[in-house]
Amino acid sequence: MSDGMEGRIGHGPAAASLRIALAGNPNCGKTTVFNAYTGARQHVGNYPGVTVDRKEGHLELEGRSITLVDLPGTYSLTAFSQEELVARRELSAGNVQAVIDVADASALERNLLLTVQLLEMGMPVVLACNMMDEARAAGIQIDMERLGQFLHAPVVPMIAREGEGLREALAAAVNIAGEGRREPLRLSYGPDLDTALLELEQIIETAGLLKGVYAPRWLALKLLENDGVILREVRAADAGTAARLEAVCRKTAAHIRDTFNAGTESIITDHRYGFIHSILRDGVLDRDPARDRLALSDKLDRVLTNAFFGPLIMLGVLYLMYQITFEVGAYPQGWVEDGFGLLGDFFKDVLPEGLVSSLVVDGVIAGVGGVLSFVPLIMIMFALISFLEDSGYMARMAYMMDRVFRFFGLHGASVMPYVISGGIAGGCAIPGAMATRTLRSPKEKLATLLTLPYMTCGAKLPVFLLLAGAFFPENAATVMFGIMLAGWIFALVVARLLRSSIVKGEATPFVMELPPYRMPTLLSVLLHCWERAWMYIKKAGTVLLAISVVIWAAMTFPSLPEEAAAPHEARIAALEGRLEALPAGAAEREDVEEELARARDAFGEEKLAYSVAGRLGKWVEPVTRPAGFDWRTDIALIAGVAAKEAVVSTMGTAWALGEQDPDDAEPLAERLKSDPGWSKATALALMLFVLLYSPCFVALVVIRQEAGNWGWVAFSILFNTALAYAVAVGVYQAGRILWA
Repeated sequence: MSDGMEGRIGHGPAAASLRIALAGNPNCGKTTVFNAYTGARQHVGNYPGVTVDRKEGHLELEGRSITLVDLPGTYSLTAFSQEELVARRELSAGNVQAVIDVADASALERNLLLTVQLLEMGMPVVLACNMMDEARAAGIQIDMERLGQFLHAPVVPMIAREGEGLREALAAAVNIAGEGRREPLRLSYGPDLDTALLELEQIIETAGLLKGVYAPRWLALKLLENDGVILREVRAADAGTAARLEAVCRKTAAHIRDTFNAGTESIITDHRYGFIHSILRDGVLDRDPARDRLALSDKLDRVLTNAFFGPLIMLGVLYLMYQITFEVGAYPQGWVEDGFGLLGDFFKDVLPEGLVSSLVVDGVIAGVGGVLSFVPLIMIMFALISFLEDSGYMARMAYMMDRVFRFFGLHGASVMPYVISGGIAGGCAIPGAMATRTLRSPKEKLATLLTLPYMTCGAKLPVFLLLAGAFFPENAATVMFGIMLAGWIFALVVARLLRSSIVKGEATPFVMELPPYRMPTLLSVLLHCWERAWMYIKKAGTVLLAISVVIWAAMTFPSLPEEAAAPHEARIAALEGRLEALPAGAAEREDVEEELARARDAFGEEKLAYSVAGRLGKWVEPVTRPAGFDWRTDIALIAGVAAKEAVVSTMGTAWALGEQDPDDAEPLAERLKSDPGWSKATALALMLFVLLYSPCFVALVVIRQEAGNWGWVAFSILFNTALAYAVAVGVYQAGRILWA
């Protein structure tokens, strides 16, 4: 941990382990706090039964083993989103002994709403006022001791990025964890609601309803807020008591509606904020009137989110990302390619010629190596995306895109699923599909779900990087930028088509908080970059390795019959004999070498064509030929339905099997460029086809989970592939004329 915390950890006998939760609003710096505490000792997965990220980290403090649980960022503990529900369940399960509530000190009033709800649950809470440097710069002073007295909870100032206050907050959490659940915070919600709350509490306590799970008063509050999840739990626990409680809630809700023309939930929220206002005004918060918090963030937003300049700047930022990726990444990519080339040469030398050598060199190294060679470029892109996320600019992009999204029948919140899926390249459709759970409207969710596979996900990037670099070397960044924009354009146009036909429905309003601009910490950027790159590497070393071996087998068996192979072998042997007989400087030698290379290519191609994969590719080729795809490309596209990364690995294997000269092992890009069947038109058509056609198998499974039936999965496969085919044919035919 930063600030030398690890060096001060004790080494005495370990006491019982603790589970401490890390809670906070989005953009409060909670991720920085979690990374600072746990570093590389993190485990990332999903909460059981849901698709929200679950992060846990392990550390020790003075011999005490601590598991830190990073709860999803949430503004409250209602049940309006998956994140809120998951956070509430984790806290109420009884597995967490204390909570460190990370609050943005420069926006304390808003952040304290979550704090109040945690205290109403009876959770032992440490309030960590993070980003104190920003608060001070904005002229905000906070009396920590006085705030702690009002909340009856420890309050600690913190600047997580500099390590300030981290140890103090953790030590306070460990201290209060041993005290167990606290007496819940009891606020007054006015005479009408207070009377109802008292009646509900008495019924709950008498019945022992959900005892040990929820505090009676908190349970009563949730029932008055008409919380559907809590109501279902109450009915399941005791149907008779639930009926009595619901009768009280209905009577109270009707009275509040008639008296105040408002719902009980809004009245409860108003009183919570009233409590927060009162304590902040009572000597806790002091603002310097001479220092306006418009400061840097608001001044920057005047330009960066300007109706005219904002979108232009955003496009410039995205283009710059690609330019940096290609310019900086070209060197390490070349090193990785050379490394795999040397590895292939090594195994060719040490393994006897035959099936084992072919499997290792042509199947594993050519397949997986072709994908891993793009890791440096992808790491650079992930680092840049992480910088945009942590700096606060990503939220501005979503805000600006909402203006466009509404025109196409989508919600502004659809921006984040698109971005996560690869809207800025390098994402993944799987978490993108999961992110659609934040959309309240089922119709908007479905339209987003069916169109987000058009984004330039990390699995498609190797294809785009390969072809853009090979066929458009002078304009690779421009082509990549254009492919990304094409994904957005197709997604929006198809969404408009869907929202006007089979998924009609009313639009819902968009509300989003714009966090202040911050300079991301190097540790946070590197950790995000490593997490995503490691997932990519792990997939290449597991799923793609298996796919590469299966594809190699499909491309190798059955073997070409001896009678068909004999003429090729005889011709190759004759040419090798002629070559050996010629002196080193003979002019004829170059012609014989070229003829020998063509003979080997012809032999390799015929063997590949005779295999299972070759026959399948040949069968499909008449259909795809108008799009410029030959049978070897078709094999790669079929493999891409399993995983899009397999497109490059399969092409690497296919062209490796077609090139048998051990002294002339070219990178895949060079082989494609020298293939007479390939051109700029072919490359562009293939990039657009890969961009648009059927999502990968795992993404289809997640779409099924989120959409609710297999019909939409079939639609996604058939419609997307038909659209991809039509676009590829049009682009290829137009390209042949343009580049003739």
